[in-house]
Amino acid sequence: EVDFWIIPIIQGFVQIEELVVNYNESSDDDKSSPETPPQEPSCVDDVHPTFLVALLSRRSRHRAGMRYKRRGVDKNGNVANYVETEQLIHVHNHTLSYIQTRGSVPVFWSQVGYRYNPRPRLDKSENETVACFRAHFEEQLKNYKKQVIINLVDQTGREKIIGDAYLKQVLLYNNANLTYVSFDFHEHW
Repeated sequence: EVDFWIIPIIQGFVQIEELVVNYNESSDDDKSSPETPPQEPSCVDDVHPTFLVALLSRRSRHRAGMRYKRRGVDKNGNVANYVETEQLIHVHNHTLSYIQTRGSVPVFWSQVGYRYNPRPRLDKSENETVACFRAHFEEQLKNYKKQVIINLVDQTGREKIIGDAYLKQVLLYNNANLTYVSFDFHEHW
C-alpha cells in the first residue's frame, strides 16, 4: 500500500517535437511547362507531412559514475555509464522506432588518475572476463534481438589494448546475432 508514495523517475532526457516537412517533388521548370497538367494534392499531409519526433535517453542505474572513475564491466555484466536512446517517429498513423545503446567496453578495465587521457589498463584476464562479457550480451540480445557493435576506441594509440580485448571477447562469444564493426574516429577527426 506504499505504491501511492513511490514516484518512478529516470535519469535521462526526453524531447518531443512536431515537424512539418515542406518539399516539392517537381522542379520550378516542371511546374511552368505547358505540357505538365496541374496536379491537385489528394491530401494536405502529402504536400506538407507532419512528423511527431520523440527522443528519449535513459541512463542505467547500474555502474553509473564519473568518466575515468567508472569503466568496463562488473561481475553481473553491467557496463559503466550505459545509456539507451530511442528515437520515435510518428507519421501517417505509423510509428517507427530506432534504439541505440552505448556504454563502456564490456571487459574489466580502468583508468587511474585525473590527468588528461590517462592510460587504460586491463584489470582481469581474458578467461576471467568471458562470463561477464557473455552476461552483458545475453541481456542485450534478450532485449534487442540483434545488435551491431561499433567499437570507437583508438585502434592504434593508448586505447589499443582495450579494443583488442573487446574484439577477442566478441570472437570468443561467437554469436551470429552480433555484428562487430571497428571505427577509429580518431583517424577521421
